[in-house]
Amino acid sequence: MDAYPETAANTQSIVELVPVLIAITNGSLRVLTVAQGALLPNGLLAPLRHSLQAGVRMWVAKQTSQPMGYVEQLYTFVDTRRQNEQGLPVLYVSYLGLVREAADSILHPDAKWQDCYGYFPWEDLRTDGGQRDAIVSRLRIWANSADTEEVRQKRLKRIHLCWGVEPENWSEEYVLQRYEMLYESGLIAEAAEPQANFDFALTGQPMHHDHRRVLATALSRLRAKIKYRPVIFELMPPEFTLLQLQNSVEAISGRLLHKQNFRRQIQQQTSSSRRIPAYRAAKAVPRSFTASATTSCPTG
Repeated sequence: MDAYPETAANTQSIVELVPVLIAITNGSLRVLTVAQGALLPNGLLAPLRHSLQAGVRMWVAKQTSQPMGYVEQLYTFVDTRRQNEQGLPVLYVSYLGLVREAADSILHPDAKWQDCYGYFPWEDLRTDGGQRDAIVSRLRIWANSADTEEVRQKRLKRIHLCWGVEPENWSEEYVLQRYEMLYESGLIAEAAEPQANFDFALTGQPMHHDHRRVLATALSRLRAKIKYRPVIFELMPPEFTLLQLQNSVEAISGRLLHKQNFRRQIQQQTSSSRRIPAYRAAKAVPRSFTASATTSCPTG
């Protein structure tokens, strides 16, 4: 923490810039971190710049040396557990960036790419679901501890909806809602009142401040966005195979896809396009491709 005085509990500024940089490397969803994986790149909004995005790029260059690519504003957060010298809560202006992972030899010594699912292990449905079952069991205990039957039923309903418990289906876009529920129930290390006698390794690697909440929001945004915008190509090399593209979509969604259905979707989008698509693949993949048909999830 000493290497990042800008992130101390008491700071002169009320606003910090927090970029979330995402890459896909060898089929793995990756996030760029500093402070041994405990923080996202970050810095004070001072001195004031003409562009917030310019400030983001400056802090990324200073703390990580990672080349930037696609970037968009994500969300503004209030960290009520941190205050500036005037006693005001610290605000985070967060950004989502999609890049290609730079080699360790290029990165700043303190910058490190991490497996995104190390922070959200329950989000990767490509692996055994025993871990999620254990989490849901503890959430049921939390729900049953409610003071009133009304609150108990509301909690159980939220568990079913957010965690895909029958009759509900799993929605990969509910990353933030699942994280917030774990925070509320005390099942993550950052919780205000963490539960006793619980193995927090089940719920992933913690982060300082509210940075894991920012990361959860970024993953939710990315999972939703690949369904209606071709942002997946920002994460792909100049040439790639259909299998590499499928593996990349699976890495983002955390779900295995049916190979033939995936290829059929690409063919349908290609044939339905009214313009000649710009191909960027070893096999025919339109630049306008979106992953809208890869999963079926409730919206609310």
